[in-house]
Amino acid sequence: MLDASILTLATFVPSVGAVVVVLLPRRGRIIQWFTLFVTLVTFGLTLHLPAYFVYRHPGFQFETNLPWISSPSIRYHLGVDGISMWLVVLTGLLAPLGVLASWKAINHRTKEFYFFFLLQQTAMIGVFVSLDLFLYYAFWELTLVPMAILIAMFGRDRGTEAAIKFFVYTFLPSALLLVAIVWLYAQTGTFDFVRLQEILAQNPLPARALFWASLAFLVAFAVKVPIFPLHGWLGDAFSEAPTAMAMVVAGKLGLYSILRFNLGLFPAQSRQVAPWMIALAAIGILYGALVALVQKDMKRLVAFATVSSLSFCTLGIFCFAVSGLDGAVYQILNEGVSVGALLLLLGFMYERYGTYEIATYGGLAKPMPRLATLFVFTSLSLIGLPPLNGFVAEFLILSGSFPGHVRWVSAATVGVILSAAYMFWMVQRVFYGSGSGMVAELKVADIGLREQIAVWPMAVLMLLMGVASPYWMRAIDDAVVKLSAPAPEVGIGMAEKP
Repeated sequence: MLDASILTLATFVPSVGAVVVVLLPRRGRIIQWFTLFVTLVTFGLTLHLPAYFVYRHPGFQFETNLPWISSPSIRYHLGVDGISMWLVVLTGLLAPLGVLASWKAINHRTKEFYFFFLLQQTAMIGVFVSLDLFLYYAFWELTLVPMAILIAMFGRDRGTEAAIKFFVYTFLPSALLLVAIVWLYAQTGTFDFVRLQEILAQNPLPARALFWASLAFLVAFAVKVPIFPLHGWLGDAFSEAPTAMAMVVAGKLGLYSILRFNLGLFPAQSRQVAPWMIALAAIGILYGALVALVQKDMKRLVAFATVSSLSFCTLGIFCFAVSGLDGAVYQILNEGVSVGALLLLLGFMYERYGTYEIATYGGLAKPMPRLATLFVFTSLSLIGLPPLNGFVAEFLILSGSFPGHVRWVSAATVGVILSAAYMFWMVQRVFYGSGSGMVAELKVADIGLREQIAVWPMAVLMLLMGVASPYWMRAIDDAVVKLSAPAPEVGIGMAEKP
């Protein structure tokens, strides 16, 4: 009975909660407790998906497909497959952990913060479950607003500047996306993703026009990832965003959209640009790692490390091998878990010491052994140490992409070594270097029960996803097999419509 409405409930329960937050009094921590309740309910709803998911099912599941607007023809069409299902669950998991991380960090304008926080959750889940392009675009644009507002309101030093940069970088390419969506509708008479796939497979549109439409999709999504060299907004946004929002700012939306729409609607065109995307991915891996090596601010280091790590996903996607695509999806999940945990730990350090500057720390393992242990464990996950989750994804991506792209992939493997260098360099200086005056003077307590509750589930997941990856991979593999299937060769110059 719940299958027919589960996606609607998971999507809109947070937005209903956001409306209630507006009506709550600013007394005590009632807003925090209510938001935590709403996010836990939403997470519980998302767990229905893997619990009742049917493996080896060729299409979308838990579908809702109802007429919404007759002219133009827009449908309320929701559904998930093995790719989007786990991203919905991940979004549900990160939300209550973000609330716990913000419990003390957000001590003013709490009503505004949690309203936009819950609105952001609705927007993100909506992106992952929408199968109508008009509905998808509405959620896609909605994700920009809460993020930009919260960066501006709660940024450390240059919040407004970072918010404007984030909004401009991501909004302008979205205009190209809208043009391409409207063009597809004009040619086919539908926004429905499944119907569009059928039409484009049976009666392809002019190849040149399809190529430019696919490029408009790709640019909009590449900025949101971000793919090198479209990453200019990420460092400032990461640095200024509150911890709970920084956990969701990069990677998931853009990479999912490339998988779903570029590979799903434009398979031939995606293969045309694949050599360029693989080259940009390899450059992004090395560039992000090298820039991370010279950062003095821990949060900016994590931002550029994310550029490097997400470039592995791009490499896996555009190699079009099943193992590479499996690894790319798994790496998206890993980023949400491992980078999310690292940002939580950095946030706890900032609450106590008021800085992310690496040089001001030193010898922190002695006063804060629990935090140090979790920090080192998370760092090992991020550098891909067996048997943790990062190893599985990187191995699948590199092994899947190596046979067809030996030179670029060989260069990309250097990024694995560099990731160990910048993570161990940061760990050594912050936790095991000579004690700093700040750490010695400020007698702070180690992380408490609330903070451990926020981080330990993610630490356990890092291990489980490393040793029990087939549990996640079964559903992912079913979804990516059709994306790896050979596409018909189509030249840009074949411009005549049949």
